[in-house]
Amino acid sequence: MTHSLKLGLQASALLFASVLGTGCNRADDPGVEYAPEMYYPIPYEPLKQLNSNTINPMGINQRTPVVGTVPLGKLNYYSHIPKDSVGIAERTLKNPQAYTKDNLQEGQTLYVRNCQHCHGEQGDGQGPVAAKFKGVPAYSAGAYKTMNDGHIYHVIQWGKGRMMPHGSQVNPSERWKIAMYVRMLQQGKGPDGMTDFLKSKGQDSGQTSESTDSQNQGPVQEAQADKASDTPGQGGVEARNGTAQPQN
Repeated sequence: MTHSLKLGLQASALLFASVLGTGCNRADDPGVEYAPEMYYPIPYEPLKQLNSNTINPMGINQRTPVVGTVPLGKLNYYSHIPKDSVGIAERTLKNPQAYTKDNLQEGQTLYVRNCQHCHGEQGDGQGPVAAKFKGVPAYSAGAYKTMNDGHIYHVIQWGKGRMMPHGSQVNPSERWKIAMYVRMLQQGKGPDGMTDFLKSKGQDSGQTSESTDSQNQGPVQEAQADKASDTPGQGGVEARNGTAQPQN
C-alpha cells in the first residue's frame, strides 16, 4: 500500500468518525424523549409558547387582561386619578399614614434608596444624577415648598416632566411615607429638621402613636381606591395551606 493511499484511508476514516460523532451529539436533537407531554403540555400555558395558538388573537397564549380589571391584591396600587391630573390628586388624596417618628424614619430610608440620587440628601436637587442632568428642583423653593402629600404621592406614582414613574418600585404605603419625608425636607433643614417637623405636627420626636393632624388622615373620594390589601405587592391573600407550627 502506497503512502498516499494510506493517508487517504486515514483521512476518510477520520472524516467518517467526525460526521458520525456530530450526528449523534447534535445540540438541537435531545434524542428519544420519554412522555413528551410532560415537557410539552397539551393545554395552553400563558407563559409558555411552543406553537401558534389558533384560538387566541395574534396566535399567542398570553391574553391581555380585560379593560378595568385589577390583579388580585393590587387594588391599592391604583388611585383612579389620571396621571396628568396632579391637581385632582392634591385636592382629593389624603395621607392615611400617621405622622410619627417611625414613619418619617422609614420614609427617609425609602427616600435615600429611591430619590436621593436625583433630589439630594437635603432635598435641594443636588444629587449626583442632578449634577449631570440639570434642573432638579429644591423642595424648599418656590411652589415646591407648598406641595402637599397628595401631590407628592401622585408624582411618585406617575412621574412628572423628566422624572419617570416610580409606582412599580414603591408600594402605596411606601409612597405616603416618602411623601411625609419630602414634606419635612420642604423646611430646608435637610434630615436634621425631623424634630422640628414632628413638633409642628403636634408630635414628640420620640412619639410613635398616630397623629391627630386632620389634614393627613382618612382617604376620601377617589383615594378610597387606596384601601385594599394589608400586604401590597404580596398577593393580598393569606395562605390557606395550613398554619406554621412553633419550633421546639
